[in-house]
Amino acid sequence: MSRILVFSAALSLFGGPLTANAVIIGGIEFPQGAASFADAVVSYEVGTGGVTAPHGVSSNSLGVPDYAGDNNCTNDPGCSFVSLGSGGTLILRFIDNVLTGSGDDGDDLWIFEVGPDVEDTFIAVSSDGINWNEVGKVFGSRSGVDIDAFGFGTDAEFAYVRLIDDPNEGARSGITAGADIDAVGAISTRIIPTPEPGALVLLGLGLAGIGLARRRAGR
Repeated sequence: MSRILVFSAALSLFGGPLTANAVIIGGIEFPQGAASFADAVVSYEVGTGGVTAPHGVSSNSLGVPDYAGDNNCTNDPGCSFVSLGSGGTLILRFIDNVLTGSGDDGDDLWIFEVGPDVEDTFIAVSSDGINWNEVGKVFGSRSGVDIDAFGFGTDAEFAYVRLIDDPNEGARSGITAGADIDAVGAISTRIIPTPEPGALVLLGLGLAGIGLARRRAGR
């Protein structure tokens, strides 16, 4: 195999497209299935109102929506959502994918907010977790955001989503005060492939082959 082919093969293992079967989750079709949902909590600042410990477990907002109707959790395992509290903030991160625009007017990001009260949430997205772009507001329950409407197209890459409870809407006090977040998922998303160990070896061989060839050519 020529050095060019070796190098190309190695790069394809790093940047080649990954495919996944579209899955209906929470009534919405997600092209990348469970991989479409937020993977990590960056920060959680509970707002006012008296949110109790079982309702303040921020990791309950990760992964696919799994709310089963248990609003007043009696223990941590019984909760499938996190309550923000009045004016509270939750920042989540996508690790194996990034949020992009779709190039059309379809919703690109979905917020799954649960519970009997409809509570509004301000949404912002960021590529670095420092500089934020406001992309409007969702109005409780299962709500979508079209980031194209805010000027972000298919070349956008956002790894972070910030949710801030609107303190002027919904319950301002109580053990589940503020928006209750079950999950955050990206419809328009680009997978970030994780290279297999063999890919590192192959890339190393390709680079070594190119370096050797250049040294020979320079003699």
